[in-house]
Amino acid sequence: MRITMRSLLLAWIFLFSLPAGAQQAAQQTWHGELATPSGKLMLLLRLQPDATGALSGDVESINQAPGQKMPLGALKATAEQLSFTIPLIGASYEASWNAAQQAWVGQFRQGMTLPLTLKSGAPPAAAVVEGLDGDWRATLERDGRALRLVLHIVTGELGTRVTLDSPDLGAFGLPVEQFSRSGAAVRFQVPSAGVQFTGQLDAGLGVFTGAWSRAGQAPAELRFQRDTGQTTLRTRTQWPLAPATYRSEELHFPNSAARGVVLAGTLTLPQGPGPFPAVILVSGSGAQDRDETMFGHKPFAVLADYLTRRGIAVLRYDDRGFGASTGDFAQATSADFATDANAAFAYLRARPEIDARAIGFAGHSEGGLVAPLAATANPELAFVVLLAGPATDTVQLILSQRRAAGLAQGLSQDAIDRAEPVVRQVMQVVRDTHPGQDPGIALRAALPAESLRALGLGEAQREQVVAQFATPWMRYFLGYQPADNLRRLRIPVLALSGSLDTQVPVQENLRAMRRSLADNTDATVLELPGLNHMFQRAHKGTIGEYADLAETFAPEAMAEIAQWIGRRFGLART
Repeated sequence: MRITMRSLLLAWIFLFSLPAGAQQAAQQTWHGELATPSGKLMLLLRLQPDATGALSGDVESINQAPGQKMPLGALKATAEQLSFTIPLIGASYEASWNAAQQAWVGQFRQGMTLPLTLKSGAPPAAAVVEGLDGDWRATLERDGRALRLVLHIVTGELGTRVTLDSPDLGAFGLPVEQFSRSGAAVRFQVPSAGVQFTGQLDAGLGVFTGAWSRAGQAPAELRFQRDTGQTTLRTRTQWPLAPATYRSEELHFPNSAARGVVLAGTLTLPQGPGPFPAVILVSGSGAQDRDETMFGHKPFAVLADYLTRRGIAVLRYDDRGFGASTGDFAQATSADFATDANAAFAYLRARPEIDARAIGFAGHSEGGLVAPLAATANPELAFVVLLAGPATDTVQLILSQRRAAGLAQGLSQDAIDRAEPVVRQVMQVVRDTHPGQDPGIALRAALPAESLRALGLGEAQREQVVAQFATPWMRYFLGYQPADNLRRLRIPVLALSGSLDTQVPVQENLRAMRRSLADNTDATVLELPGLNHMFQRAHKGTIGEYADLAETFAPEAMAEIAQWIGRRFGLART
């Protein structure tokens, strides 16, 4: 649960390719516009056949990541049908050739289902804005809080494209539209945030200052200054890792409960014949690779290294449909991810180096919800470690997340209070929708103009809210009660939370965790002082702080895990 809602602040990147069966020209270019919650994304596809006629190529999201050409994934194609998955981002696309439109018309899936039509040729070029290419930095002050903003301005063969990052909100690559300069006047809009900016450029072309306006908030004066290139990359004190004193294997294993799902991962084994106790790492929400890479950190790689050096085997794997794993991430729910975790268990149990009586799960964030779900279906599991795992009602969890994030963003308490009944109603509509029914109609009815205004949104953003809340994952999540499966656990459980966790708010969550595990005779629930949701030693616990911190995973948190497992499974040194 990296963010308030699963995809609300995530940057969107898309890869895709075209069928060889279409019999098009040797060099092909296609484009399509995708309407996402982050705004409209223009996608540019370039294809090149090899000597055998097989196609390869790249794609560029030109108004989100201009200039970044990304390689294409595998595909299935005929002259009439096109389908592919996008392992790097856990997405898929299915389309049919429409002769009347001379285009591929289909649906793009990545957590939500969106229409996407691919047309031949390059998209219309944007206007060229002279003299402003580069990165521009500003700080937005809201109720005594400072939010960093970064504008990226790039001019290429398709004109000037601009994106916005808000590092303190964990938002990157937000499309900027209608960016213009007329003399000294600079204007732009950020549709996903409902923001408009109008300002003046100084004579030296190094600063522009103006009004940052958003519905429901007083305009703020903002000063963007050109980055001179002195900003340095943050160091990572725990990565790259020191030379390994253990064995590491790249592997694949199927999920027999899910057709077409083969998971790819890394198994690290201590030196010696074993058998070793083992832990399976289960990632948080959003499509994750085996290292749970985010904000420039690789927490699962660091944790696996620490545990394996202390005699514990560790299996970590790419989420289904992501990285080197197959499957459809976009249509999966937490229940599906639980079957993936149990597929990893089945694989480890058959390995002679692994103690089959000492295999457990360690789930982070949503993984701390998935792990108990998988454990209740697996009577042979030996233990569960919950790292910032949710224990409260999921609707209440999202409301608490939203409140903490809103305060961190500088929203007033009054604005948060006005929006909360609307958010609660929207979630209740989704929760009350019968399986098999589309909640879209009821969601639209629950979002009249005045309700959208309470959320700081305009009517044009209604469908974005509907699309986010109508996904299979969100519908399952809002109907799930973590306490039900936590109460059923009779195996050893270690639940850790950081005192500065603002994503799974620590006090109310640990109270609920202790209540749910009260009948478990071997349950340990600990609050670790000074650690955030990512288990870094932090100052504030905000999302934007994650990337700023050099530490990836606090040693004291990893020591708690290693020692707890070691005491139960006879390890002499942890």
